[in-house]
Formats: sequence, C-alpha cells, structure tokens
Amino acid sequence: METKNFFLCVLALISIFLPLAQSVHFKFPAVFNFGDSNSDTGNLVGAGIESIGPPYGEIHFKIPSGRYCDGRLIIDFLMDAMELPFLNAYLDSVGVPNFRKGCNFAAAGSTILPATATSVSPFSFGVQVNQFLRFKARVLELLAKGKRFDRYVPAEDYFQKGLYMFDIGQNDLAGAFYSKTLDQIVASIPNILVEFETGIKNVAKFGTDPSKLDELGCVSGHNQAAKLLNLQLHALTKKLQGQYADSNITYVDIYTIKSNLIANYSRYGFEQPIMACCGYGGPPLNYDSRISCGQTKVLNGTSVTAKACSDSTEYVNWDGIHYSEAANQYISSQILTGKFSDPPFSDRMPFLLNLKF
Repeated sequence: METKNFFLCVLALISIFLPLAQSVHFKFPAVFNFGDSNSDTGNLVGAGIESIGPPYGEIHFKIPSGRYCDGRLIIDFLMDAMELPFLNAYLDSVGVPNFRKGCNFAAAGSTILPATATSVSPFSFGVQVNQFLRFKARVLELLAKGKRFDRYVPAEDYFQKGLYMFDIGQNDLAGAFYSKTLDQIVASIPNILVEFETGIKNVAKFGTDPSKLDELGCVSGHNQAAKLLNLQLHALTKKLQGQYADSNITYVDIYTIKSNLIANYSRYGFEQPIMACCGYGGPPLNYDSRISCGQTKVLNGTSVTAKACSDSTEYVNWDGIHYSEAANQYISSQILTGKFSDPPFSDRMPFLLNLKF
C-alpha cells in the first residue's frame, strides 16, 4: 500500500493574547498558556502518553525538553522578550516546578473540539481550561495557608493581571483531513469556534486530497481550511472585544507570518523551506509518516533511522510537522513587531530590544 508522505506547511494558527487588564504595557507578572505542540513545554510527555528522545532539544537545551522542536518554541522567545522564565508544564511532576510566573497547559496533539477515542491527546481545549480552573483554585487554597508557598505559585492578583495566550486549532484541521473531505471540515469550523468561544469565556468568567499542492509545495486544501478558520476567528475576536471592554483581546495573524517565511525563506537566511531537517526519505520532503524523528524502524524489510540534518538553522521545518528553533525565532520576532496584530501594538513594545536571540 502506498504511503502518502506530506506535511502541512502552514496550518492554523490561532494565537490570541488576552490580558485581563485595562491596558497593554507588556509587563505582565505571569503568563497562562493554552495550546498544542506548537507551545507544549512538556505536558504530553509529563502525562506519560508520549516520550521524546534525541535529537529533539539538541540546539538550546542539549537534551529533549518535552518540546517538539530542536530547541526553543515561539512561546519561549516571547517569555524571554518579557524577561520572564520559560513556562513549566502543568503536568511537570519531576524536580521542583515553579509556577510563580505562570503555567503552561498546552499539550501536543490537542484540539479545540473535545477529544475522541482516536485523539492523540486527551487534553482538548476544554480540558485545558478545566485544568486552569483547578490550578487557580488550588493556588488560592495554598496561598490561604500562609506565605510558605509564595515562591512557587502566582499571587492571587496575578490571575487578574496576567497574560493569557491561546495557540490551538491546528490539530482540528490536520487530523480531520485523514477521514473527512474539505467541505466537511469547512462545515465543522463554526462548531470549532463555538467550542473556542466557550473556553475563552470560561477563562474570562473564572479568571481533500493531500496530493493537491499550492505554488509553495504546501497542501492547498489544508491551507484553504486554515484561512477560513482564521477569517472566522478574526470575526470572533472582534465580537469578544465588544463583550469584554475591560480586557485587551488581540488577534495575531501567524498564518501570514509563516507563509511569508516559507515563500521568502532565502531572504531570512534559510536554505530549505519545506524539507524536514529530522526525518527519512530524502528530498523533496525528507518525511515519512511511518517513522518519526529519532526513531529506528524496519520499513520494507530494511532497518532505517530518521536522523537530524547537520545544521537545523538552515531549515524552516524540523520534523515534518513542527517548525525549527530558527524558524520559531523568526516567527516570534515578527509577532513582537505588532504589525500582524489587530489591534496593532507596535507602539507598545518597549521590551522588544530585550529579545534574546
């Protein structure tokens, strides 16, 4: 049986910043993040559902860090820019996780819609929101017992003054393409957005055919769905902005940033726009869905290993699904310009020069 090998160059990119405060100064005491593998700093691994081995993490951490990347994620660069420590995963139970400056609920494979029996991750958006509500309740319980926990958990007012980030939706589209048509997926977008809106309100209330490629070599049907989702998401943020006048809800167009990177990769110092650094199969994609980065398997009677390239900084794509640290660095720098946001915030970026590359 033929294996269709392809990856999605640009998927959805929901990334909304929701500071529950009256003005945006980008000096937040804590950050609370919700999402999928694009911002998972160790939840799926911490849950024991998956393990990540070398060469993941080889660039910055030198060892696998629970991140689906060769190094840092977009969220890591954003935390650096705000002079805040990297976010610990909610399910990080080894060592002494410190949640003083926030908590990360993102888990690889997560969807906005409720998880099913075949889902990679049980931690759908609604579950992550419930985890946040449980986290907040437990923090308040600990704070009531005295100051001995102050070093490890957020202060009570951090929940009101903190920055809430959401980067999720990719798996609602990507996973669906294995069993649904483009028309069916487009028809599901309203339900996805209803679920997303419900999650946002709970946080606010309580604290086609894969062979069809576009001119960039990306799956055109997937990106068509992503554009439609983002268009409706943008409209939803406008609605939420009107409903929560005392909060700042910002829509960030990551789709445009990522597609521009792929289309103009050489301008930004990359040599490979779509080929995976860590994978198997060679050009043009170096990706085989049967074998993940770092794994060794027997395919067609031969033992093969999905190895990393010699220099991942030349690649936009890390493992056929996720972006490389170098690409994440570029994407985060574009987010921080404020030019891809609605409303824009380029005049409110005093910490931009603090970005540590």
